[in-house]
Amino acid sequence: MGSNLTDRNFLILGAGVTGKSVARSLKAHGSQVTIADDYSDEGIKTDGISLENFDAVVVSPGWRLDHPLLVKALKSGLEILNEVDLAWQIKLEIAPSQKWLAITGTNGKTTAVEMVAKILQTAGLKAKACGNLGETVIDAVEQADPLDYLVLELSSFQLHWVKNAQFHSSAILNIAHDHIDWHSSFDLYAQAKLSLLEKSEIAILNADDGEVVSRSASWKGRKVFFTLNTPAPGEIGVVEELIVDRCFVSDPMEAEMICEINDVKPTIPHNVSNAMAAATLALSIDVPHKVIQKALQEFRPGKHRIEIILENDSISWIDDSKATNPHAAIASLNSHLSVIWIAGGLAKGADMEGLVQRCKKRIKAVILIGEDSDLIERALQKFAPDVPREKIEAPSSYVKGQADNSLMEEVVTKALTFATAGDSVLLAPACASMDQFVSYADRGDRFAAAVKKLVSHAK
Repeated sequence: MGSNLTDRNFLILGAGVTGKSVARSLKAHGSQVTIADDYSDEGIKTDGISLENFDAVVVSPGWRLDHPLLVKALKSGLEILNEVDLAWQIKLEIAPSQKWLAITGTNGKTTAVEMVAKILQTAGLKAKACGNLGETVIDAVEQADPLDYLVLELSSFQLHWVKNAQFHSSAILNIAHDHIDWHSSFDLYAQAKLSLLEKSEIAILNADDGEVVSRSASWKGRKVFFTLNTPAPGEIGVVEELIVDRCFVSDPMEAEMICEINDVKPTIPHNVSNAMAAATLALSIDVPHKVIQKALQEFRPGKHRIEIILENDSISWIDDSKATNPHAAIASLNSHLSVIWIAGGLAKGADMEGLVQRCKKRIKAVILIGEDSDLIERALQKFAPDVPREKIEAPSSYVKGQADNSLMEEVVTKALTFATAGDSVLLAPACASMDQFVSYADRGDRFAAAVKKLVSHAK
């Protein structure tokens, strides 16, 4: 391993999954590590840390830019590193032929990345999804049996820091308001997303997203667009009930079928768009159309992504807890005709008015929870004043992370009073979860538990 990872003293900011993975790797390469984290017993507190003792700092994604220790590190002139670039350096040493693909976007990243991994595995390639969705990139690179391809989900937090990693092809699914509290402006958030282009040989771009189209216009590399409309030559798109390829074919004036639209489950617009992005990434490395179709037919999204929990008395109970921003919630709400909408949490600086304006005709009633529920209530008062709404406060017995599930049980009990045959009760909060739940997964699990406990027994 190169000397800049060996026999050095690293300060790692963050004791989460990324920080622990980086620490393990750097120790294995003979370096000393110190983990700093104000909110974890597994790291030392940041107060009083002297940067003079360290050769470099590794920043975990999401570590706030205004944190005093990070501000001090940036001013100190110390080398500032990140997990993705460290993994890239290790990959060059131990798996030089391995290729990296990447996906970013405000919504759909995890599903699209998992689709790509499924397609590549179906093609007989050794491939794995990693990055923002779970397993770190370093752990994927360093596994005992080297992989042919890594498919990285990259957040705006990660892309803010990445400088050296290079990608054979990458996709930008969409860009909408999110994490404005961290990036300080929508423009800086969008710039972080678009920075992926400069690190990619081929850019796969959503032609239906105005921000993606306009912000990528000046990039001079190879661009391949996908669209839910009829594709132009050189694009991937939809013709009648088929997803077709007019790019990776011998004659772009002709179209070759990738799959039928109903091969993609659930068959809703934004998920079809995810599938087209995934298919295009696979086509960029010469995976055959038939293999892509087979993989998409077999693929099902993970938990908490438009997951049907129960269908009872012609009412659907749906967990889309991963809809943690307005853009994701819009896609979810517009996939259903009559919705009892469960919303609220931490808004992260996002505006809720556009969401309510676009979806108000689909919303039958609203159940509000969480710290920023007033933001959604004000948008409802302004644009959908006649829609019934109810705010549920956390019961005194409820403590985040504990066994008591009284909060979600109250939510589900209230939803039962609104819902009638043909309705969908949809948890698509448009907000992050950490005010009242451990994570979006915890929020979704608690909703599912309450539904299974209360709904099937309701009269």
